[in-house]
Amino acid sequence: METMNVALPEEMKQFVQEQVAAGAYSSVSEYIRDLIRTDQREKARAALESEILKGLRSGDSSPMTRSDWEEIRSEIRRRHSKTA
Repeated sequence: METMNVALPEEMKQFVQEQVAAGAYSSVSEYIRDLIRTDQREKARAALESEILKGLRSGDSSPMTRSDWEEIRSEIRRRHSKTA
């Protein structure tokens, strides 16, 4: 695991230390990791929501056919074979 130094104003430093002291987190590092994970989840959720909205705005839908599913499976196999 890498180490990163972060400069914080005194008020923020105190806030973080209070969170740890209150027992919500076992260390400052755990608190910061939790904040980062929360931010990552939020960004992933926003990206997914954006893609869903893009799909909804793309026009009328059509039923998925057996051919459509096979094309999707073929594309996944092709992408997987490139990473393997």
